[in-house]
Amino acid sequence: MVAVTLLWSIAGVVTRWLDGTAPFEMTFWRSAANAVSLVVLLSLLRGPATLWRALREGGRALWLSGACWCTMFTAFMLALTLTTVANVLVTMALAPLFTALAARFALGHKLAARTWVAIVLAGAGIAWMYGHELQGGRHLLGTLVALAVPIAAAVNWTLIQSLRGQADAPDMLPAVLLGALLSSAITLPLAWPLSASAHDVGLLSMLGLVQLAIPCLISVTVARVLSAPEISLLALFEVLFGVAWVWLGAGEAPSVAVIGGGALVLLALAGNEALALKQR
Repeated sequence: MVAVTLLWSIAGVVTRWLDGTAPFEMTFWRSAANAVSLVVLLSLLRGPATLWRALREGGRALWLSGACWCTMFTAFMLALTLTTVANVLVTMALAPLFTALAARFALGHKLAARTWVAIVLAGAGIAWMYGHELQGGRHLLGTLVALAVPIAAAVNWTLIQSLRGQADAPDMLPAVLLGALLSSAITLPLAWPLSASAHDVGLLSMLGLVQLAIPCLISVTVARVLSAPEISLLALFEVLFGVAWVWLGAGEAPSVAVIGGGALVLLALAGNEALALKQR
């Protein structure tokens, strides 16, 4: 899961290297490349016939998960064009809070005390960064768009976990492909006519494979082992990695509040995992 967050985190800095592709076209190319990559990867993993049968027979759970992935893919890229990378990542880091609440009320999970403490500490770090970055109402629209990502993630992880152990549970890996197809279909009319340079298409296609297709498939797999709150807590590493990448690669330096809040988030993650290992 930590490796997944490292791959996810490169999106911010890569978008800062683009020549100037419009937001909806940028989202389309990344989602389209993601869809093509997933068709190849899932065909290798499952076989073409099994993949298409899973898409046809997945039912409501598969479509709901696909809608969540579509929301995450689309809102994330649009938010990056409206505000800073740090703002987007900080907003996305609210996912543990939403996921813990969703798992508690939808699945009746009784979370361990260490997990609640970690969520509170992580939430304090996020609030520290969040309040500073939004003071004076700056970048409000981008933050509101980015807010769709943790909400969709919470629904998605809780849904996947609710299916764990069910004999007739659908294969949820194709839901990632479904999300990419839906995102491409929604953004193409808004991006037309396409005018991105070959340089930008190449970078966005790389994101579709390396930053989306591969790590998203891995994340669905680890969701069968880790609990929904644990996944969301570990996913906070994307905040730290992403801010570091865009600082080093694009000169978008984080504020003192971002550094301090990020350190508190990392402390919460490390403490939670250390206590979990000790208990086991």
